[in-house]
Amino acid sequence: MNISLLQRPAFFAVPLLSLLMAFGAQGAAPSGTSSTEETGTPAASAAAPAADDSDWQDQAPQRAHRLRRSHRQDSDLVNVGHDSTLAEGQKSDSVVSIFGSSTSDGETDDVVSVFGDTRVTGTVHDSAVAVVGDVYIDGKVEGNAVAVLGNMELGPHAEVEGDVLAIGGTMRRDPAAVVHGGMQDYFSLDFGGAGWLRTWIHHCLLFGRPLALAPGLGWAWGLALSFLALYAGLALVFRDGITRCVETFETQPGQSVLAALMAMLLTPVLVVLLFITVVGIAAVPFVVFGLFCAGLFGKAVMLAWLGRRVTDKRMVGPMSHPAVAVLIGGVLVTALYLVPFIGFIVYKLLGVLGLGAVVYTLILGARAHQAAKATNRPVPASPPPSSAAAAGGASAAASAASSGAAAASGASEASSAAGSPGIASPLGGGPSVASAPPHSPITAALPRAGFWVRMIALLLDAILIGFLMSVLHIQHLELLALAAYGAVMWKTRGTTIGGIVLDLRVVRLDGREIDWETAIVRALGCFLSLVVAGLGFFWIAFDHNSQGWHDKIAGTVVVRVARGTPLI
Repeated sequence: MNISLLQRPAFFAVPLLSLLMAFGAQGAAPSGTSSTEETGTPAASAAAPAADDSDWQDQAPQRAHRLRRSHRQDSDLVNVGHDSTLAEGQKSDSVVSIFGSSTSDGETDDVVSVFGDTRVTGTVHDSAVAVVGDVYIDGKVEGNAVAVLGNMELGPHAEVEGDVLAIGGTMRRDPAAVVHGGMQDYFSLDFGGAGWLRTWIHHCLLFGRPLALAPGLGWAWGLALSFLALYAGLALVFRDGITRCVETFETQPGQSVLAALMAMLLTPVLVVLLFITVVGIAAVPFVVFGLFCAGLFGKAVMLAWLGRRVTDKRMVGPMSHPAVAVLIGGVLVTALYLVPFIGFIVYKLLGVLGLGAVVYTLILGARAHQAAKATNRPVPASPPPSSAAAAGGASAAASAASSGAAAASGASEASSAAGSPGIASPLGGGPSVASAPPHSPITAALPRAGFWVRMIALLLDAILIGFLMSVLHIQHLELLALAAYGAVMWKTRGTTIGGIVLDLRVVRLDGREIDWETAIVRALGCFLSLVVAGLGFFWIAFDHNSQGWHDKIAGTVVVRVARGTPLI
């Protein structure tokens, strides 16, 4: 028997089958002892079983010799994606098919099929196995016959010297079939055969596409059309939500992609944390169900987006409904599903981009809700002024208005005089000379730097540090050197080389200068932002203050300054 060849296609079934066979052998073992132990003379009733067991054990060396001899022949018949057939009168070491069926009418050691049927009408010196497929035996099998997630059938000429196992399938035996070992079936279910799945594997999976125009794939087309009807129904029920998500993806595609990446990276972390807390285990199904619903809604969003792009928004009236756009996009996507390799790429892209559009729309909605709450806060009313105070206030306002008008008139004359060449200012001092306005102070009130510009600056710094480390022949310390470089530059210059190129500055929220403690804490916080799949840096794209995790730890923000702003 070619053991290594057998273990490769069926390695995932070996532990389970070994355990089940051990239980079966233990249940089939003869009980009791020979009467020799009791009376000193052998009992006739125990002689026959003992002789049978002895014959079976005596055959083990002969079988091992035969297996070694056949292994030296090195005549394996192996196919991937196709059927393997050993004709009558031929010999082979093994007959193996992956994503195909194996048929043996000749003599071989093993017959194995993965995602295919196994059919034996000749002689098999060891085992006949099918994983996700049926097994039909109408010949001699000197080992075991096993069907995993498939049905087992023994014909009238079947003879199995080992055990017959059916896991997740039914077992049928002809009355004339001979089985020397045990017959056991576990989790007996009638799948009706796995031909439908093998047809999809042969025509779709191996070509990298979800759909194909081939017989036996009606169930796949029915499933695809059912989901398209579901997406159109979602567009009918949640018209405003679909439209809002489509607009989000059209206006902010980059943030939508980042939202999808964050959702996919954070989901496993969230599930693990919920399991760790034990109390949160009950919330795991709701989290998974929520992501599933978001994925379905996202697919509808992407189909609506494609439909709008195809029609170029020319639809008016009832035809402008998102459901119509979903149907148009669905027809286009279904056609792309038929293209080899492109089909699966389109399928995965629609899921990822749709999830990102939904997640980022929810983030924007949460921000708008918080902003609305902050705007609608009640302002305490001031007490009404007295009549005298009101009168005094009115006269004061009138005098202030007249004074302001006079000042404005004087300022206008002064500015016109100053603007005319050769005209001296009324205040004296000769002709006025325009002076450059001083630079505004660099504080947290300046515009925030976004995700992409900060990542470009970080990339420039990483390239610089990597180049210096390669020149100095220092290895495996690049991250530590980058963190030390950042801490020193933030303390001494308020930015790094990449920040200087892109006009970025790191400032504290409280307005104080960056000291060594803040710079070091921020540098160490970068490791925390990086260690969880970089989520601390992705956080910049979604935080209302454009802060990463390290910024929040150190109490800093990164702002955009005017070009030419001095570093000191």
